[in-house]
Amino acid sequence: MVSNGSSKRHVCYYYHEDIGSFHFGPKHPMKPQRLAAIHSLVVNYGLHRDMLVLKPPKASSIEMERFHSKDYIEFLQRVSPKTADQYEHLFAQFNIGEDCPVFDGIYDYCAISTGASLSGVARLNHGLSDIAINWSGGLHHAKKREASGFCYVNDIVIGILELLKYHPRVLYVDIDIHHGDGVQEAFYLTDRVLTVSFHKYGNYFFPGTGDMYEIG
Repeated sequence: MVSNGSSKRHVCYYYHEDIGSFHFGPKHPMKPQRLAAIHSLVVNYGLHRDMLVLKPPKASSIEMERFHSKDYIEFLQRVSPKTADQYEHLFAQFNIGEDCPVFDGIYDYCAISTGASLSGVARLNHGLSDIAINWSGGLHHAKKREASGFCYVNDIVIGILELLKYHPRVLYVDIDIHHGDGVQEAFYLTDRVLTVSFHKYGNYFFPGTGDMYEIG
């Protein structure tokens, strides 16, 4: 759908200059610095000239608690490498470990990625943009009360909940090789969100969900 009667689609692209500075650990496959590299490519190829480039505000704890439990978000606010010993007794409860480690700025990282998705959704809801891009988002494994698969806060679920305030139904398409289990689980019992996931399934491949018969 094209807004404002224009034949050219209006694209907004969110980038926060701090996003590439977060570090999950030297051997961890999740590398936020790749997001800075992507932004560099966008600029050097001149793609930014065809988009509205915006710096996203950080999502608030209240916004993240629209999906996640309050105790989990408070844990993310307080935990850090310096306070890890103090909160280690909660690691198993919130699935913190090798895949989802504690690192410096963990809460800010989540706030930036979620804030970008929420800001993009707001522009879509109000007809200010036709397409919103957030390369730092798409963290589809995070659950209501726990981290999973390198994901801590599920910006997708939070964004869809905002879309549902303005639209009767939402179609979510996931093309990651891993099943978007966190998003499917969040909306499994509603007919207002259709989740379509193209992923690898079987042979104990993470996360082990996404069977063709999981239709909600």
